[in-house]
Amino acid sequence: MPKPVIHSTTKLQDVPSSQATEDRIGLPDLAPATEPDGGFSTERFLDREISWLDFNARVLELAEDENLALLERVNFLSIFASNLDEFFMVRVAGLKRRIATGLAVPAATGMNPVDQLEQILASAYELQLRHAKVFAESVRPELIEEGIRLVTWKDLSEKERAEITDWFTKQVFPILTPLAVDPAHPFPYISGLSLNMAVVVRNPQTHKDLFARLKVPDTITRLISVDGLRAAHSSHHQARFIALEDVIARHLEQLFPGMDIVEHHFFRITRNEDLEVEEDDAENLLQALEKELLRRRFGPPVRLEVADDINPQILELLVRELGIEDDEVFRLPTPLDLRGLGVIAGLDRTELHYPKHVGHTSSYLNVSETSKAANVFAAVRRRDILLHHPYDSFSTSVQAFLEQAAADPKVMAIKQTLYRTSGDSPIVDALIDAAEAGKQVLALVEIKARFDEQANISWARKLEQAGVHVVYGIVGLKTHSKLSLVVRREGDKLRRYCHIGTGNYHPRTARYYEDLGLLTSNDEVGEDVSKLFNQLSGYAPRSTYQRLLVAPRSLRWGLVARIEQEIANAQAGTEARVVIKVNSMVDETIIDALYRASQAGVKVDVIVRGICALRPGVPGLSENIRVRSILGRFLEHSRVFMFANAGDPVVYIGSADMMHRNLDRRVEALVSLAEAADIRGLIEILDRYMDEKTSSWHLQSNGDWERHHRDESGAPLLDVQSWLIETHSRRRNPGRGN
Repeated sequence: MPKPVIHSTTKLQDVPSSQATEDRIGLPDLAPATEPDGGFSTERFLDREISWLDFNARVLELAEDENLALLERVNFLSIFASNLDEFFMVRVAGLKRRIATGLAVPAATGMNPVDQLEQILASAYELQLRHAKVFAESVRPELIEEGIRLVTWKDLSEKERAEITDWFTKQVFPILTPLAVDPAHPFPYISGLSLNMAVVVRNPQTHKDLFARLKVPDTITRLISVDGLRAAHSSHHQARFIALEDVIARHLEQLFPGMDIVEHHFFRITRNEDLEVEEDDAENLLQALEKELLRRRFGPPVRLEVADDINPQILELLVRELGIEDDEVFRLPTPLDLRGLGVIAGLDRTELHYPKHVGHTSSYLNVSETSKAANVFAAVRRRDILLHHPYDSFSTSVQAFLEQAAADPKVMAIKQTLYRTSGDSPIVDALIDAAEAGKQVLALVEIKARFDEQANISWARKLEQAGVHVVYGIVGLKTHSKLSLVVRREGDKLRRYCHIGTGNYHPRTARYYEDLGLLTSNDEVGEDVSKLFNQLSGYAPRSTYQRLLVAPRSLRWGLVARIEQEIANAQAGTEARVVIKVNSMVDETIIDALYRASQAGVKVDVIVRGICALRPGVPGLSENIRVRSILGRFLEHSRVFMFANAGDPVVYIGSADMMHRNLDRRVEALVSLAEAADIRGLIEILDRYMDEKTSSWHLQSNGDWERHHRDESGAPLLDVQSWLIETHSRRRNPGRGN
């Protein structure tokens, strides 16, 4: 059988076409999509939504792993629940909306949208049942052994009940609002992700049963410390918690005086909470987004979670009033919404957590003990500095870079992209300080960063009030690139200093997100970043770049060209290899290019944290492709692209995942590394990720993920993140002053 030929499958409709966007950034010329030969038009892809569920199943496997620290397992249970909520709010909701409006098209796999939704719901429900079982049968008993208990009302002493009743009366009761449902009171609005009680009460005079809904307030900690201690600061080896909904349930008579409480049941709904803003029609994007944020609360339901012992009549009422389909009802053991376990995961029990890790200052930024901080500008003038967080400290590198820029009288201008940042961000403070000091400061705030929109609106206004020039990017495109540009006067010339990263300028997430960043004063990079900022804030659609690949114009095609060069190298008998590390691998054009590379004999390695639509190991198509996934204490977030280039390797790092939204509907940037030592070091890390002796998940050609974490003797394989911690710890002193 001849090898199938794979062609590009980029779709024209995936590319923004607004004239305003064209004027700002310019768009590539694209050829129409063509179907590949050889019958691989659909079989060569895995379904992206099922692949996402497989990713969350890997998170669940960590919670199931009895060799992990107990409170870390609790944390993975909480992460799993939060992940799945977002999946329903965005992906499932979006698919339902497209089906309802008739806009849904078959997936890249060829699967019918209705069948796809049916499979998603069945798989998600199975995962949630498994999730609940892990907590009930494995994690909860181990917590009890460690003196950490989730107790019920009957487990409390009379004194404890009295204390909690007093607390409830003073702190909870005034907040609660029971809502009756009868001819005079229509069924109330149920907010998304809220935990609710369906209460049946009986009038003792008429003996008539009545229904009421009661929301469990989300402004109060879900798990209440019976011992009156804040969970996050408790150092006691005995810790008891009672669920807020259990406390409320035991005091329903206070909410319905004169009525008999017949029964109560817990339920929770998930709504469509993805935003839709017609930017072309919005005179003010900020105001349009604020209106949409209000509307988000009223999105249609996409999932109903109910306690598995719910009265069938109550369930029938909820299904009817909420407009939920039967396969969207998830019957689950209580407690519902295990995100609340984050309170227990935060207990100060060091022996039940991963060993404490604090990032070290990069060896190129180390200073003597008598100095307060390194002069970042002097260090960057000596050489490019490649940072690897959280192993390298964010606060003593990127944060220090911007804080020093704000305070340095020689700095004339600062330009910065902000996609996500924290509420008390020192980055925002530094920009404000710089503006107040009279520097020219530009902040490109992406206010459409999903689920951070409200916070970003707040910081945008705060920056504007301080005199920062705030822009919101380009119509039709999210600005996802991670860029800082500092212009400094040195003698009679201006020098540009840049930071280009793979992660957000978020000091808190930098402690547990694995990311890379480049600090450089290279003239070519400085010129490239200046051009890109000019595109983002003004009009410069025909800019060309030397060291950057920029989406949506050149990034996809730049990577494809690099892959094609590896194919040519393999055919010429020279060294040919591609290694890509991303969060998601979905884009058909990139996948097809990798298939062509495999067919030409190029060794292709893909390291993916989340979704992967590429099918490895298929004879005649992808037998030279391996796919691995690493999950652990740190969230693997960096994006790296390595090409062997006939023995002179080329490595890019940057913000882009291999997805349509990143390559067609976002402004993304990759930068090529120049320092030979940095390139060698990063390739060594990538090789370690792919090593058979490293603990990881291996993607099979049928789409299954197999966990490889023990060798044939049962000994644990290498934890690459622990290896990196040790490696950076050993290297933190050598090399100072180089």
